[in-house]
Amino acid sequence: MQLKLPFESAKSVVGEATIEIDKSANEVFAFVGEGFFNNYPRWAVEVVQFEPLDGEKVFVGAKAKQVRKDNDNEAEIESVFEITDFQPCEKLSLKGIKEPYKQSYILEDIEKSKPTRLTFRFELLELEIFMRPFEKLIRYAIEDGAENTVENIKNLITA
Repeated sequence: MQLKLPFESAKSVVGEATIEIDKSANEVFAFVGEGFFNNYPRWAVEVVQFEPLDGEKVFVGAKAKQVRKDNDNEAEIESVFEITDFQPCEKLSLKGIKEPYKQSYILEDIEKSKPTRLTFRFELLELEIFMRPFEKLIRYAIEDGAENTVENIKNLITA
């Protein structure tokens, strides 16, 4: 007899945030996409160590290693990710190699000049079964982190 649980471990937990930046899509993508390996540690303040593994150029397949210290937690979390989508002035996505997460930065040119709408989306692709009861709290933390991410990017670009 197979036990049927009310939740799935493979169901992803997603959070996203959107912000308008008074810069063209070219300018925003130059900072977020083309300059990702240089600028990511500047807006992701929880990253305490960061190392591009294939040079400074961003391309599909490029990898980087990061060490994060999340939520005032003493433990450091190391992960390696790979760029999975790189579409100039439109989208940059990356995915954890061993860890089940995906991040996307999506740009929309609102009036074909300024401002640009930037959406950051974080997906936790799997959640351990024992963590499912905390799914709402985890989603809230992801959404809060997404809000901080877009605010940090906007502040850095417009400074």
